[in-house]
Amino acid sequence: MRCPYCNSKDNKVIDSRAADGGDSIRRRRECLKCSRRFTTREHVEQRARLVVIKKDGTRVPFERQKIQTGLEKSCYKRPIATETLQAMTDQVEEELHRKYEREVEAIVIGKTVAEHLKKIDQIAYVRFASVYKEFRDLDDFLDEVKEVLDSRQQESLKDQDTLF
Repeated sequence: MRCPYCNSKDNKVIDSRAADGGDSIRRRRECLKCSRRFTTREHVEQRARLVVIKKDGTRVPFERQKIQTGLEKSCYKRPIATETLQAMTDQVEEELHRKYEREVEAIVIGKTVAEHLKKIDQIAYVRFASVYKEFRDLDDFLDEVKEVLDSRQQESLKDQDTLF
C-alpha cells in the first residue's frame, strides 16, 4: 500500500477493524518514511464486476474510487466527515450491485449519488448536480437551486403537519 503523502510503499498497520457490517476491513496505517498516518479499506471482490456505459456508448469497468472522488470534490470545505462520504460510497456501490447485474449507465450512477448527497448536504448536492447534469449556464444552476429550495420547503411543511 502506497503512502498518499510521500508515495512510499513502506508502512505498518497500526489498527484493523471490521467495517460495513463485516463486508470490509478498515486499516489504520503509518508510513515508515514520513511518519504520517492514513486509512485504507479492503473489500472482498465476490460479485461480478459492473461495467459502466458512458454517454458516448463506450464501456469501462466500474470504479468506486470515481464516486469517492466526485463526493470529495462536491463536499470540499463542507462540514461532512470523510467517514460519511465513505459510507455513502459504500451505500451507492451496494445499491448499484443490487439493482444491476452486469452493466449500468453512467447517468444512473450520477443520479444515485445525487439522491444520496441531496439528503446530506444541499450545497454539495448542487455542486455535484452542476457537473452531473452538465449545467450550460446560470439559468440551469438557478433552476436546480429553486428545486432544492422547493423540496426543502415541502419537507418543512410535512414536519409542521406531524407536529399538529
